[in-house]
Formats: sequence, structure tokens, C-alpha cells
Amino acid sequence: MKSLAELAAIKARMQDKVAIREGSGNIRVVVGMATCGIAAGARPVLSAFVEAVNAADLVDKVTVTQTGCIGICQYEPVVEIFEDGKDKVTYVKMTAEKAKRVVHEHLKNGMVVEEFTIGNK
Repeated sequence: MKSLAELAAIKARMQDKVAIREGSGNIRVVVGMATCGIAAGARPVLSAFVEAVNAADLVDKVTVTQTGCIGICQYEPVVEIFEDGKDKVTYVKMTAEKAKRVVHEHLKNGMVVEEFTIGNK
């Protein structure tokens, strides 16, 4: 970093990613980021959710956060989705590609991707 303007540009680029992780949307995506989740690939899954939610223009509706151990390590990476007035949906063995599909089908169009849920494993 060589100037204040460069710092301001970095801040502007990162603002959306920070806002989505501190948001107040009625849909909350929670990625398990304990040691087991990270070892199984949760970090790219978290990044994929943040990027896909931004790309789908869902920042005002969806908050992406992380948590510690969810307790089902054999299914990591695990993602839980909480929506007001609906049952929690638990997605398991997630990948960045699966995350993009969940954003498009579940978060944007309201259709749970059943094949990725814990009930189908």
C-alpha cells in the first residue's frame, strides 16, 4: 500500500463483504468453521456464499456468518440456513460449487436443494 487513496480503494472493495457478514437480513447462512470444518474445506464454502450472495444482489435479505462446531463432523463442511418462520435447513458435505447452487435455488428462488441436505445422506 503506497497511498491513502489505495487504502480507500481497498476499503471500498471489501465493504460489501463485511456488510454481508454483519447484515440484518431475514435469512441467515451459518457455515461451521471449527477445526473439522476448516480441514474439510469450509473456508472456500464461506467465501463462495459471500460472493454468490453479492452477485445475486441478495445482500439486503441474506446474512452470511460463521460458527464453531455444529457437532456433526463426519458431514463437514456443514451449512445451516435459518429463515424467519421456516424450519432450519442443514446442508452437508458442501463445496464452493454446491454453495453457488444453494444461493441460486434456495436463497434466491426459495427451493431447498434436497440432495445436499442431511436427510439425504
